[in-house]
Amino acid sequence: MDSSVYREQIIDLYESPLNFGELEHPDFSYEEDNPLCGDVIRIEVKLDENNRVAEVGWSGDGCAISQASASLLTEEIKGKTLDEVKAFDKDELLALIGVPLSMARVKCALLSLKVLKAGAYGLPDPSVMRDQ
Repeated sequence: MDSSVYREQIIDLYESPLNFGELEHPDFSYEEDNPLCGDVIRIEVKLDENNRVAEVGWSGDGCAISQASASLLTEEIKGKTLDEVKAFDKDELLALIGVPLSMARVKCALLSLKVLKAGAYGLPDPSVMRDQ
């Protein structure tokens, strides 16, 4: 597939994101921002009785790359076990995005993965910490 198709996909996902929205009573959620560019991503996950991703939602604001990345990542992890989510790596996500990115854009693309892993590993949510 040529990169123009991937670019179109990124714009489509930015305009019509997949899995966008909040979940009621998620098993884990996490939010973080990229202070360099202002992108913000929050990911919420519900697990089933087998510790597989049953539902996933995300919300946030930012550039087309960060938003498309969150859509692609949340779609990709559906049905995966918590261990598989923890093992999901940046190269897999960058392959899903499918276009060459500058170093600044790589940080945008990887924000959703950073947020997902922080939630999966049970790190304290910085937005909660700020409120205290």
